[in-house]
Amino acid sequence: MYIAGSDGTGKRIRISNHRTRTEILMGSALLTSCGFITENIKNRFLDSVSKERDVAGLKVSIITTGSPAKENNRYAQRAMQDFKDMGFRHIDFVDIEFDDPQVLADRDIIYINGGNPFTLLDHARKSGADEVIRKLAAQQVAMVGVSAGALLLGPNIKIVDLFTPQMNTAGLTDFTALGVTDRLIFPHYDREDLFQDGTDATIEERITAFELKENCRVARLKEEDCLSILIDEEQA
Repeated sequence: MYIAGSDGTGKRIRISNHRTRTEILMGSALLTSCGFITENIKNRFLDSVSKERDVAGLKVSIITTGSPAKENNRYAQRAMQDFKDMGFRHIDFVDIEFDDPQVLADRDIIYINGGNPFTLLDHARKSGADEVIRKLAAQQVAMVGVSAGALLLGPNIKIVDLFTPQMNTAGLTDFTALGVTDRLIFPHYDREDLFQDGTDATIEERITAFELKENCRVARLKEEDCLSILIDEEQA
């Protein structure tokens, strides 16, 4: 297994092939701030899913639940176009607030769009999509998490409650996420304008304080960063 991408230092991260906590949940995940925003991210994604497979035959679902605009959200629409431009032909939108999450069962790729992390987590639990996604990840279905979608795939969204507690309109008190990966991330790390709290503390200062309090490490993802978590098929 290897994990590649930015962790705040820009260095490539490697983990040995011995099974570790990260490797318990099998499959692959691409965590991003803004989806397929660069050619590098697109190429990394294609490298992970197109080995000996024609992407035109792969089935993709874009989960739109995090945004009030659902499939009309501009980033969801951009993701649809990005998949088409990369050669995918079987793509649909799924809203786990209303759609049966079992429709995801025969998909090859699950793309979780951004929006409100609390809303997304709430509906994932209520619909049973959380268990469906965990099962699919263990079956080598490729996952792409974008912003809130990337946070959903991690162990918890506590850092969201620190930075944007006003988004918790669902009233969640349990911030445990899906745990498809055990990597904590902070998307949009280079966007100080999005996370102003009335103090002079920078994003970095607040994340550092969070890491000390929670005894954890957070991967910082800038707008054009991604974190790839790949597990070899023979390890599954």
